[in-house]
Amino acid sequence: MARCSVCPRLSGRGDIGEVRLGPYDQDMPTAAVEDLRRAQRILLYGVTGSGKTTAADLIAAALGLPSHHVDDEIGWLPHWTERPDEDQRRLATELAGGERWVIDSAYGKWRDLVVPRAEAVVALDYPRWLSLSRLVHRTVARLVLRDPICNGNQESLTNLLSRNGIIAWHFRSFQRKHVTILAMESATEGPPVVRLRHPRDLTRLLAALTM
Repeated sequence: MARCSVCPRLSGRGDIGEVRLGPYDQDMPTAAVEDLRRAQRILLYGVTGSGKTTAADLIAAALGLPSHHVDDEIGWLPHWTERPDEDQRRLATELAGGERWVIDSAYGKWRDLVVPRAEAVVALDYPRWLSLSRLVHRTVARLVLRDPICNGNQESLTNLLSRNGIIAWHFRSFQRKHVTILAMESATEGPPVVRLRHPRDLTRLLAALTM
C-alpha cells in the first residue's frame, strides 16, 4: 500500500515523495486529499474508541458517498448475538462488491475481503489515552441514554464491566490494531493509506476535502 501518514510524518505516493509536517495547522498534503477525492470505495480502520463511524459518516458526506456501519449491517444480531462467521463473510463480500461506499471498519475475520476492494484506507491511529478516554465517555453516555447500538442492542452495566465488554476489548485489541495499521501503511501493494494520529488531523482532512 502507498504510505500517507499524517503527523508527525507523511509519505506521499510514487513520485510525490515525502512531506514532513510540523504543527497541526499545516495544510493537508496533496497526496492524501487527491487519493480520497478520486476514491469511490474508502475503508475506515482504527483502534477501538477512535470514532471510526463518525469519521466514516463525515468523509462520506464530504465526498457524496454512502456510509455503512458494520456493527449494524454485518457484526451483530439482536440480544447481543454475534452473527456467525460465515454469514459475516457473505455480507462483507456483498457490501465490498458495491461500486461506491465508505465502510466504517473491518473485522479481522473478513478484512481480507474488503481491503482489496478499497481504493483508499483512512486509518485512525490515535494514542491509547485519547481513544480510551473517548471510548469511556461514549460508552457511559450510551449506558445512561439507552441509545441503540450494534443493530438495535443497548449498552448495559453488565456488558460494560464484563471481560467481553468494549472496554476490555480496547485493551486486548489496541496494540494489534496499531500494528495492523503500520503493516497496511508499509505494504508495497494495495490502496493508499492515510494514517491520522489525532482528531485534529481528521478535521484538517475534512476541511481539505470540502475546499
